[in-house]
Amino acid sequence: MATEASPKARARKWKDESRLALVRRARRMNRVLAETYPDAHCELNFGTPFELLVATVLSAQTTDMRVNLTTPLLFSKYPTPEDLAAADPEDVEAILKPTGFFRAKTKSVMGLSAALRDQFGGEVPGRLEDLVKLPGVGRKTANVVLGNAFDVPGITVDTHFGRLARRFAWTTEDDPVKVEQEIGELIPRKDWTMLSHRLIWHGRRICHARRPACGACPLARLCPSFGEGPTDEETARKLVKPGPFS
Repeated sequence: MATEASPKARARKWKDESRLALVRRARRMNRVLAETYPDAHCELNFGTPFELLVATVLSAQTTDMRVNLTTPLLFSKYPTPEDLAAADPEDVEAILKPTGFFRAKTKSVMGLSAALRDQFGGEVPGRLEDLVKLPGVGRKTANVVLGNAFDVPGITVDTHFGRLARRFAWTTEDDPVKVEQEIGELIPRKDWTMLSHRLIWHGRRICHARRPACGACPLARLCPSFGEGPTDEETARKLVKPGPFS
């Protein structure tokens, strides 16, 4: 397997690519991903903006599957921000323990619930600048909620998104905010939410962190990092994880 090169070293392989060529390549890759993952969606289960907000906060340092196994009990006992804000922290901790970092997560979800109750009338706000003021809510979480609960386009830079954006030489940045800004200049705003789902799905299924399935990748001809994983199709196919991951 090829050794992992730095983002800047990978980008140098395509150093002669013009800005226009980069934009065209990025948008073509987005179209290929759309064809590859026509059912791409948020893999956290939710029924309301509040449920999605809490589930997204809980998804840090764990899997969507684990969150989806945990939230039904949480939301059956505490269906509203008012209910969760008034809960016994020990009871919430007991429910959230399987998600890891359960004490910090309990503090966050109870804190954001109290903020929703006290500052927003118990409703989840539909603006990024309001969401990021809530305890435990950063730009990534805010964009997940905006894109999937309010249909407001947003780019969700999680570990998968950042890794793929650098492998694709769309950016050399490590800072999530800078990655979000640079990718936002390549892809039309209307596609931001779905692009986020597609890159996350691709990162979970094919473009793995340690051993990407390059030989089975539909983006192979467009990717500057082709060859970081096995290029033989038969070998690469064995690395593909079909999901679901919810």
